[in-house]
Amino acid sequence: MKKLNRKSIIILVSLIIIGAMLYNSLSQPGIDSLKTDFKQISFTRNEQNDGPVLRAYVVTVDTLILSELETYGNFMPHTKYGNTKVYFFNKNAAYPSSVKLAKPVFDERYLKNCLAVYEKDGMGNVSLNQSSSAMR
Repeated sequence: MKKLNRKSIIILVSLIIIGAMLYNSLSQPGIDSLKTDFKQISFTRNEQNDGPVLRAYVVTVDTLILSELETYGNFMPHTKYGNTKVYFFNKNAAYPSSVKLAKPVFDERYLKNCLAVYEKDGMGNVSLNQSSSAMR
């Protein structure tokens, strides 16, 4: 058996390190790793390109697990000094088909069906409120 020379060992170690980095990069948890069935119904974003970016989402869920709602919200895109809001609705109840950035963000008849509102503000502070009064 031939001795492995120094160059072969360096190449082998490099390939192992690159393989480990690729595996770690591609196996990160995401929305698909959550137990709750999330379905994005609507999304809107302001057209501001040189100021704070505002985003709003309407999402339906099959169960109300607050920790998963917060995790889902954390997976949503957020821009420094921007604001991201996610409105969660039960998939078996009536929910809006669109969302606006101006109040009211959707028709008020859907307020009673809103399970929770996730918000990440311009300073990165996260809040998750179950009360529909948080949307007013």
